[in-house]
Amino acid sequence: MPTAKIGPYTLPNPLIVAPMAGVTDRPFRLLCRKMGAGLAVSEMVIADSKLWHTRKSRTRMDHAGEPEPRSVQIAGGDPEMLANAARLNAESGAQIIDINMGCPAKKVCNKAAGSALMKDERLVREILEAVVSAVNIPVTLKMRTGWDQSYRNAPAIARMAEDIGIQALAVHGRTRADKYNGDAEYDTIAEVKASVGIPVFANGDITSPEKAREVLAYTGADGLLIGRAAQGSPWIFREILHFLETGQHLPAPPLNEVEKILSEHLVALHSFYGELMGVRIARKHVGWYLQSHDTDKQFRSRFNAFDTALEQKDSIQQYFSGLRNGEEFAA
Repeated sequence: MPTAKIGPYTLPNPLIVAPMAGVTDRPFRLLCRKMGAGLAVSEMVIADSKLWHTRKSRTRMDHAGEPEPRSVQIAGGDPEMLANAARLNAESGAQIIDINMGCPAKKVCNKAAGSALMKDERLVREILEAVVSAVNIPVTLKMRTGWDQSYRNAPAIARMAEDIGIQALAVHGRTRADKYNGDAEYDTIAEVKASVGIPVFANGDITSPEKAREVLAYTGADGLLIGRAAQGSPWIFREILHFLETGQHLPAPPLNEVEKILSEHLVALHSFYGELMGVRIARKHVGWYLQSHDTDKQFRSRFNAFDTALEQKDSIQQYFSGLRNGEEFAA
């Protein structure tokens, strides 16, 4: 199993929680670290600091109680603004700054940010130089393989990034045009890894221990970013770690452990966001946890109608009481 390093930090293991908007908040990051992740990157913070007074930005910048190193992702298309965002986040406790050039969302790309930046290598250079010069902590870059199938320029940007002083790269095996469609490809990630001397982390469709081992072997990557596969299954990190270390599968988590994990996650969400927002945000997480059990979505429909934290917690307890018959939770 590879040893993952980012600047002066040696991670406990090479598995990283990929930053996901609306998902990798502090409760989820702490949960994934507890479940075996070596690092959890915050959901992206918009570079324009004038917008940081909003509730969304304040919660995204809350890292109280998080283990080191704390990695914060910033997004934008203006070099000076991104440099300022990096400085302010470093002053607020960030120990690694990650630049987003991977998000394919229209609302991000239409503002010349996210993966749209990969179309303009000159602007990429200006952004990387500005952010690296602005802080004395490691700066990393997350990107896609390119803009579309005919324009895969990740290896060129990787070499540029290394020359400028970027400390590590994460590459999602899709172009911006692919969004999340089709299968991720790993040839470009392998080419990026062969092109640079800094750590490279592979991302995209890593949904099982076998796939994790396969992608590490095929790309030569120093580690993996795991995103959507951790939604509702945060234990995927310990499962992959165990498989990489032993070649054996851990048994699926029993129902009582899933109930405990989910219940504690709900409490953390209610506490972090307050009851009103916490109840709303909890709904999507419960949907992810129960998607393989509540196949007809009847329970989720009832759960989504609850408006209080107590109703949510009681309903989860009742749901698992009805399920409990000794079987394992099929995730």
